[in-house]
Amino acid sequence: MKRILLLILAIFLVSCSNPEMRVIDGVNADMPIPELTDAYFAGGCFWCMEAPFEKVPGVYDVISGFSGGTLNNPSYKQVSSGTTTHTEAVNVRYDPMQVSYDELLYVYWQQFDPTDNQGSFVDRGLQYRPAIFYTNDLQRVKAETTRTQLDELGIFEKPIATEITNFTTFFPAEEYHQDYHTKNPTKYNYYRQGSGRDQYLKTIWNDDSRALVKKILLPDIFQKPSDEELKKILTAEQFKITQKDGTERPFENEYWDNKEEGIYVDVVSGEPLFSSKDKYVSGTGWPSFTKPLEKGNIVARVDRKLLSERIEIRSKNADSHLGHLFPDGPEPTNQRWCMNSAALRFIPKEKITEEGYEQYVDLFEE
Repeated sequence: MKRILLLILAIFLVSCSNPEMRVIDGVNADMPIPELTDAYFAGGCFWCMEAPFEKVPGVYDVISGFSGGTLNNPSYKQVSSGTTTHTEAVNVRYDPMQVSYDELLYVYWQQFDPTDNQGSFVDRGLQYRPAIFYTNDLQRVKAETTRTQLDELGIFEKPIATEITNFTTFFPAEEYHQDYHTKNPTKYNYYRQGSGRDQYLKTIWNDDSRALVKKILLPDIFQKPSDEELKKILTAEQFKITQKDGTERPFENEYWDNKEEGIYVDVVSGEPLFSSKDKYVSGTGWPSFTKPLEKGNIVARVDRKLLSERIEIRSKNADSHLGHLFPDGPEPTNQRWCMNSAALRFIPKEKITEEGYEQYVDLFEE
């Protein structure tokens, strides 16, 4: 009996923890279906382009296929032979409220050799050429701007030759090509190494080059401090929770019974997350909310490590582990956003303007 009680207690205590998970690629019944946007990128073998985009929070699906060309619904054999005018590409379906096209471009440019327009590593021919297929003028301008910015930085030995062209068509590849990196991880990793892709990328990209490019390509995006800097800013508990996906003890944390009016922001980035207007007593010992204050600052991921599926919640810009979402909250949302106090910073309503969050003052006016 004692062992059973201990097991139940252990499961309860990790109800706000963060086991290994993947970016959500479906929609939980308790999460609203977002309005998705499409982006199309080519960078050689579509297996190698699909995998990195699937790791991006806010990306809901990545489909390997063929873009451009005039042949209707071509096969992999036809395209790879070079007898069609199609290019191996990926269709990235994403939620623009969670990830921007600029952020996708930042990921894109780090996956291949953008100076080679005659193929990609061991795969030769225009069917493997790098290209961005824009669907509107805004995507075109952003793609052209980042290409110019990268050229001016001079991190590549040769000029960037990646094509930026108007999107026309996209045909999904055969099913066995989809999610190849998860279906055949050994063959996939062997191909990446054997093609020379990984070796090349290591010569270009490191922490310094990524930080430089991010600063130029994403100037308005919050720049997360290094672990060393965060350890100076955060307490040991805050670092453990936000950076190492920890879980604080129930009923022994700062905000579980806080009844003051105000807003809760990410302790790392300051992005607004929750309001006291939506806070309620859940009885779990952690601060709980019926909904977020700003959905655009929230990223949801599927967590399947425990006995049942859960939704893990992180902040968009700082990527801080916040807690979990459960479907057992009160009406009208029936949601319980179970958060860790150590991942939050509370701002009383009297200091909202002083702290720079004046847009939320009206929430607390009588």
